Amino acid sequence: MSNQVEHLSIREQTERREHQFLSRYAAFSDQSLGRDFEEEKCDMRTCYQRDRDRILHCKSFRRLKHKTQVFLAPEGDHYRTRLTHTLEVAQIARTIAKSLSLNEELTEAIALGHDLGHTPFGHAGERTLNAASPYGFRHNEQSIRVVEVLERDGRGMNLTKEVRDGILNHKTTGEPMTLEGKIVRLSDKIAYINHDIDDAIRGHIMVEEDIPKEYTDVLGCSIKQRLNTLIHDIIENSLGKDDICMSERIQAGMYNLRKYMFASVYTNPEVKGEEKKAEAMIMELYNYYLSHKEKMPKEYKNMISNGSQPEEVVVCDYIAGMTDQYSIETYKNIKIPVFWVVK
Repeated sequence: MSNQVEHLSIREQTERREHQFLSRYAAFSDQSLGRDFEEEKCDMRTCYQRDRDRILHCKSFRRLKHKTQVFLAPEGDHYRTRLTHTLEVAQIARTIAKSLSLNEELTEAIALGHDLGHTPFGHAGERTLNAASPYGFRHNEQSIRVVEVLERDGRGMNLTKEVRDGILNHKTTGEPMTLEGKIVRLSDKIAYINHDIDDAIRGHIMVEEDIPKEYTDVLGCSIKQRLNTLIHDIIENSLGKDDICMSERIQAGMYNLRKYMFASVYTNPEVKGEEKKAEAMIMELYNYYLSHKEKMPKEYKNMISNGSQPEEVVVCDYIAGMTDQYSIETYKNIKIPVFWVVK
């Protein structure tokens, strides 16, 4: 037996350990539904480890650090961005997956990739492109375009089906095919509800005591208490089950708190005062590039010229990939005259 193990690659040994130590409901690496294009397997990393690494090293992931989470252009270094949100989702999701003996690498890959398709200025940008394009625009579907079409100079990252499924179905209405994907779907909500409260308090939009007592009595009176309550509830109600569950009481508390956040923060005029400007700017950029496709980078022009993608979709691709600051600078260059200087 020892000789047989010695001849196994590190990846194969890891895959064997998964069957020894993970739950029977876990997504095992050696049972993945695979990639669209066959590749030689890595001798060290499982397929889900490779997916996680590809996402971590891609350009779209790095750009998340300059994309809005909730607060547009806040003054201060401690407000969340789309990148820090992603990292908090990954941390919560891995904690749950580890406690349930599920596949941590798959969980982390889904979590790291779930928001790759988000626009500049968060959901304000998403709403604008959805209204502008005849094909619509949804950030979860755009995340799939990023990993399948746009990254690696149009070759995509060739991720496994399980990772792509989890990314696509991370929204509330989604139904992921794996328990790991279901963990990320809940972890996304747990993360943004709590860190958005933290940022709203930091921005003097609210104080902890503003949260109705009927919610704090159920979930807790601080970020720490609420995270502890929500994470423990998922673990306790999902142990030994082929599903990721919450108790009715805690789940109702979480969704009621989410509704409260929509009413008091997400639609707060003080928080969202600049969003109309952002929406108008994104719409102007969309209309401009639809009429001036030659001004886009080569890779986007090629997708239109070779007929592989509708021009409206490609314009959305280009704008969605912009960071907040890059979109502002691009808008300035297009709309604001530059003084002519003799060289």
